[in-house]
Amino acid sequence: MKRICVYGKGGIGKSTAVSNLAAAMAQAGKRVAVVGCDPKADSTRGLMGRRIPTVLDQLKTGASGEIAFTDSRGVRCIEAGGPEPGTGCAGRGIIVAMEEIRSRGLLDDRDVVLYDVLGDVVCGGFSMPLREQVADEVYLVTTSDFMALYAANTSAGVSANTPIAVESDWPELYTT
Repeated sequence: MKRICVYGKGGIGKSTAVSNLAAAMAQAGKRVAVVGCDPKADSTRGLMGRRIPTVLDQLKTGASGEIAFTDSRGVRCIEAGGPEPGTGCAGRGIIVAMEEIRSRGLLDDRDVVLYDVLGDVVCGGFSMPLREQVADEVYLVTTSDFMALYAANTSAGVSANTPIAVESDWPELYTT
């Protein structure tokens, strides 16, 4: 299984990029899963056409309902979810959700798993996919504005043990 984490500042286009990658991979015959690791729980909306229940919502209500949904291309969609703003640690929520996903074996039959991760928060929970070496590859989605580059640099610093390939219109500016 190939595991890819996509990081970047909120609103930069991560979810759109992840949705398009997932759809293209599924169309090419790969068994794909997308795990949304953003408290807004909107990473899979483009694939599903609607919001889906989150792992944390199901755990909070004690329901044993579904936490994995399949889009029309066969992409398995999961949203970790998070607490209401100001009421808890969103990073801890990611950790709890990842543990639940693992315990249910929801990713075991996938060829590719794409993790859509908020990159403009320095909380340790958001770096969990990198720290726990969940990712085989890390993609950083950014623009040239300061805060987007700051988020990308923060994510790159966390991923020091994961090789980073830089794609740019100006490759002479980057070393890997």
